[in-house]
Amino acid sequence: MINAVGRNIPEEVMAATGRDVFRGSYVNDNKEYVKAAPKVRGLCDPKRSKLIGSIHEAIVKCGVRDGMTLSFHHHFREGDYVLNTVMQEIHDMGIRDLTLCASSLGKANDAILPFIEDGTITSIYSSGVRGKIGEAISNGKLKNIAVMYSHGGRVRAIEEGRIHIDVAFIGAPTADEYGNLRAVGGKSDCGVLSYAYADAQYADRVVAVTDTLVPFPNIPASISMVNVDYVCVIDEIGNPAKIASGAAKPTTDLRKQMMAKYCSDFVAASPYFKDGFVYQTGVGGASIASTIYLAEEMRRSGIHMSLGLGGIATPMVRLMEEGLIDKLVDTQDFDLGAVQSIREHPDRHIEISGSEYANPMNKGAYVNKLDFVILAALEVDTHFNCNVITDSTGMITGAQGGHPDTAAGAKCTIVITPLIQGRSPAVCTDVTTVTTPGETVDVIVTDYGIAVNPARPDLFEAAEKCGAPVYAIEQLRDIAYSIVGVPEQIRFDERVVGIVEARDGTIMDVVRKRKEFTFD
Repeated sequence: MINAVGRNIPEEVMAATGRDVFRGSYVNDNKEYVKAAPKVRGLCDPKRSKLIGSIHEAIVKCGVRDGMTLSFHHHFREGDYVLNTVMQEIHDMGIRDLTLCASSLGKANDAILPFIEDGTITSIYSSGVRGKIGEAISNGKLKNIAVMYSHGGRVRAIEEGRIHIDVAFIGAPTADEYGNLRAVGGKSDCGVLSYAYADAQYADRVVAVTDTLVPFPNIPASISMVNVDYVCVIDEIGNPAKIASGAAKPTTDLRKQMMAKYCSDFVAASPYFKDGFVYQTGVGGASIASTIYLAEEMRRSGIHMSLGLGGIATPMVRLMEEGLIDKLVDTQDFDLGAVQSIREHPDRHIEISGSEYANPMNKGAYVNKLDFVILAALEVDTHFNCNVITDSTGMITGAQGGHPDTAAGAKCTIVITPLIQGRSPAVCTDVTTVTTPGETVDVIVTDYGIAVNPARPDLFEAAEKCGAPVYAIEQLRDIAYSIVGVPEQIRFDERVVGIVEARDGTIMDVVRKRKEFTFD
């Protein structure tokens, strides 16, 4: 069946997953549903302790068995130890056929690859599947179809009961003996626990895994004791120094700096650049540079942000400390400067849940109040569709994260990408995989110039004012093809190994198994 972005979704995939095809970004506005409810085992005997002595004991007490769904969060990013530690113990106990429901999976989790190959893990639900796990899925090693969500889509799936979590393992930088969890105050701080909120609320059993036990009460708690069954203390839950690995670094690349300047000049020329605007940016080098350039214009114009949203890195913290941003509303900390800030500025740097951030099926998410969001992409096509998960060979290498959520919510969605990624055109006729639909993308910024979505004629004047060369998106594609040639079509097997789920739970696109010889 052909969906709203022109992708042919096989009927058998729809039947196997129970999902409809994507029919548009806003067709489910005002939809009603009944929230799911976990099993709750009350604790009315004050003498019963939640403290347990090991991960093994946690697995036994939670009754983990074949076929269950286990969840984890990724706030430690490349410094995470919890997922690997738990899954190694589960593997050693001989438990199999598990579904791994992680907010994201990265190279830090490469160690669990053998557990996919031997059938310990047979299903994966995640925003991102980078590293060897992405390769394994792309090459057909995972038994079942992987499902890739946006951050808001994952929370929506948990809250409406499409994902039922049997046991959630939550890495907590600090915990007290009764299960009040905070992301600061320990030796392995990660800043916030936003993406674990839904897991704690909806899982049947919740295990807090910490390396810093603190006196009761550990408040204000990110996750309350009322949602935690057990507290397990181990030696190390993560390495905070690796939170910033591969991200949150200002660029010295002149091409990226040019794109950043084009982007900030467009923002400053747009009708939404006014006092009190709400803004979110990614943590790529060009995105960070665009924020730095924008700050210069804010100082000149006497304009400040009322709110900086989403994943937070040090450049946004510095603007808050300078007074250019009133508040930071945080769902993920991308470096230690952001972790330090939320510890030191609790009145201005505020943690929110993933549902508050981006769930499209609650009564209002923060993304809906964005004036601007600045995003990156691996590919953009002439329909303004974006791809952020598969590379030029069809390999799964990235994550949806908040990309589709913020694009759908913002008044002005700007995507920054170099015209050429390596030796491949980043602007093309059709992206390999659609992750964010073009109807929610307004402006493309490249090192050669910018293109405005024809559906947003109100932004053409800003494009003309900003000083950057302005092209039709087809012209940018043609320039890219003239430089590196028209890309050869990637050859895929018929087998579907993954689906890209839209925010509302429908199928945006499918990912097929790669063939041994990738190109025709």
